[in-house]
Amino acid sequence: MNRFVEYELPYAYPQKGRGKKRRRKRWLIILVSTLVALLGIFIHFQRNVTRVLLSISEATMRASTTVAVNDAVYYTLSDEMRYEDLVTIHRDGEGNIISVAANPLKINKIARDTASISQSNLKNLSLNGIPVPLGALTGIEAFAGVGPNIHFRIIPVSSVSCHFSSEFESVGINQTKHSIYLNVIADISIVMPSRTENFAVLTEILIGESVIVGTVPDAYLQSDIFGNKPDLSA
Repeated sequence: MNRFVEYELPYAYPQKGRGKKRRRKRWLIILVSTLVALLGIFIHFQRNVTRVLLSISEATMRASTTVAVNDAVYYTLSDEMRYEDLVTIHRDGEGNIISVAANPLKINKIARDTASISQSNLKNLSLNGIPVPLGALTGIEAFAGVGPNIHFRIIPVSSVSCHFSSEFESVGINQTKHSIYLNVIADISIVMPSRTENFAVLTEILIGESVIVGTVPDAYLQSDIFGNKPDLSA
């Protein structure tokens, strides 16, 4: 007679320690994945989005600078201003030109007022931020102009300076055209959390011109009455 002996297998209770380790490992993977994703977004923003935003901001500030300077010149220069208010021509007894001199008081006042008003205009134009199309946030330049505009609080820091220049040009026998230019230089810095971009905008405005009848000394033909060195690069 065969006898069968039954044995009761021990019950395998779940191990609590192993479950905690699995959950901890899962949360660690999620945390690492999140950090990697955030790092990837930061690198993408740093390399692509920031570049597009700076390009749009620079183009916007260049356009705003032109508007600000033109408005400043409009308010600074009066309609009654003449060439003779800026320059004095001295002649000898025979009518020959012996000197061409600028009016320093008038020149300095125009330069000072234009620089001050231009800088104030730039500050007012940038108070509402810089409008940036929503597509620019993708970092793809092809989409930089797509979508509605959102205003970024990008800080433009500007410093405006002015100086005068002039040039003489022969237009006939004993006739010389003298042109006077107001050069407005705006040094602009666009400050962003991740990067700062610096550039300058030069606006050259003709504010006076006259044809001088008589022989102009050679010393003036190749120079600038405002003390600037002639550009010999050309």
